[in-house]
Amino acid sequence: MSFEIAMSGINAVSASLETISNNIANASTSGFKSSRTNFSAVYAGTQANGAAATSQTQSIGKGGGLMNTGSGMDALIQGRGFFAVKDNAGQQLYTRVGSFSVDKDGYVVDTLGRKLQGYGMQVDSAGRPVAGLGALGDLKVPNGQIAAQASSQLKFTGNLSADWTVPSAAFDPDVPNSYNSSITSVVYDSLGGKHSVTQYFVKSGGSQVDVHYSFDGAAPTAGPTLTFDTQGQLTSATTATLNVPAASMNGADPLAVAIDYTGTTQFAGDTTTLANSPNGYPSGALTGTSLSADGSVVATYSNGQTQIVGTVALATFADEGALRPVDGTSWAATTATGAALMAQPGSAASSKLTTGALEQSNVDMTGELVNLMGAQRSYQANTKVLSAENEMMQSLMQAI
Repeated sequence: MSFEIAMSGINAVSASLETISNNIANASTSGFKSSRTNFSAVYAGTQANGAAATSQTQSIGKGGGLMNTGSGMDALIQGRGFFAVKDNAGQQLYTRVGSFSVDKDGYVVDTLGRKLQGYGMQVDSAGRPVAGLGALGDLKVPNGQIAAQASSQLKFTGNLSADWTVPSAAFDPDVPNSYNSSITSVVYDSLGGKHSVTQYFVKSGGSQVDVHYSFDGAAPTAGPTLTFDTQGQLTSATTATLNVPAASMNGADPLAVAIDYTGTTQFAGDTTTLANSPNGYPSGALTGTSLSADGSVVATYSNGQTQIVGTVALATFADEGALRPVDGTSWAATTATGAALMAQPGSAASSKLTTGALEQSNVDMTGELVNLMGAQRSYQANTKVLSAENEMMQSLMQAI
């Protein structure tokens, strides 16, 4: 019987060595979680039958170190949760390796080509993004151009000097001394065409300044009259609208730009411009993508605009320790794990992301080497039992 008991010990230690060697082999594998082999005593009734390796425990809850990569599409999960990916066969797997890119078809994929799962972009009836999470599925980045947005507002703030004098000549944009100052802004039409709006400021009284507008160098039209109090503060209406009819827009929609003068003053001293900020932009082509801490997939375009085109979904489980490890530093769900609960990073039980970084293996190399020495001693001790059993049998045979 002692022979069988010693053999059971050797088999159990061999199983432990497999676990230890796998941990050591994956000490540099991003997102890897170490395991340990659990042993149980074996009995037949009251008769000892040795030991057996009965299960493995994964250290999924123990985080690995942070490795900075600088890549905008790399992400580390700060606490609980897994990235959900689908392989070409449609099987959904879970991983802690957050190294992603966008393939030629616009799908966000990991290094093995598996499609990252998340919430798509919500759009309005005009196809423009709106707040909120879309349907859960394969994350895909639209690879076309984003449409232009016509300018609808122009914010102007500055100081129109109280030292100005009323020009002696009637206003004429070609006569510089017929106005006190001018400023030009760039606006865009519905097709993304660029246009210029020039404002001419003409002092018309002690506390009044008339504004004239010229669109693309055309003859100016009369705008508002800005009135200031004795403290230099604007007291008249703070907004005016520049309307450009369709006939002047070369196929684009008519343009209506609300010009806001809130905060403009009339103090003595220099004339200054603090803000000259129109909205609107031309169309733009996709130039890059990146991830944010809340899982947003942010697309950057050639016109300088950014747009959230999707959101990463993180999966959590009631019993994540019951996940079954598979190829690709990944896990598959089992009946013991419970259903995957999907949520946006930073919400519910899901953790936020650290972008530009990957999670390193959580293997403690020093601890594994200590475990390896312990397994070696146990293996040698069990072989000694076999040797002693063999010597005793030889002595018995010689005595007979």
